Amino acid sequence: MDKQRTTLGVLTLLPLAAACGGTQADDGSARTETVPLTGVHWTVDSLTADGKTTRAPSGAYLRIGNDGRVEGNLGCNGFGSKATFTGDRVDFGGLRTTAMACAKGPADFERSLSRAFADKGPLTARATDGRLTLTADDGDRIALTREKDAPLRGTRWKVTALGDREVSQPLPKGANAYFVLRDDGTFEGRLGCNHASGRAAVGDGHITLGPARTTRMMCQDSLMRAEKTLLEAFDGKVAYALDHRGIALTSKNGTVVRAVADE
Repeated sequence: MDKQRTTLGVLTLLPLAAACGGTQADDGSARTETVPLTGVHWTVDSLTADGKTTRAPSGAYLRIGNDGRVEGNLGCNGFGSKATFTGDRVDFGGLRTTAMACAKGPADFERSLSRAFADKGPLTARATDGRLTLTADDGDRIALTREKDAPLRGTRWKVTALGDREVSQPLPKGANAYFVLRDDGTFEGRLGCNHASGRAAVGDGHITLGPARTTRMMCQDSLMRAEKTLLEAFDGKVAYALDHRGIALTSKNGTVVRAVADE
């Protein structure tokens, strides 16, 4: 695989609503049912090429944003692109990928995936019961399953970065910050050094947090600086935006706290 950059024509979807599942019209004839594909995290299950089905490596996925942008993972390298939909047919464009060196298994799968989709032309999309199948005219196909979004409440959200709407910086080493929103209207977590808890009212795209009660340990300066920023964010009304297994909290002063669901 080219370690500088690889361009593949695979797995790129554009439409705000596409794919179809089989239903019947009132007269008993077949009817195409439009199923939305955007805003969904599709886990890649397997690829069938030349009659042989291969399970996808862990982490392979496809996601189509509501703006039509596409991102995903081929089993090792990430990708992004766009494409067009005509009815239930997907016409693929080029794929921009990262260029990491991969172990043999994921690398083989990526090569097979690129061969299966780069030269097949428009694919037929079928979505039903949380599953999506993309099928080429020669029968090669990729099977995907919808992965549910992480719930706002009850999820342990691991804080990964602090910043603003334009730039984010990872937390300092050893921070291990997280928070959990409870069903009883409270939150608890760790700010990087000290543990915190308080009230958490959720409504209208916002969470009203705090004031936070914290322990009083002293830690190294980098952790204390990160904790101060988090504590300020966790003491007031913040806007939140969920994106599958990620969340962004934006405070009134513009600080953005980014976190992911911690398995």
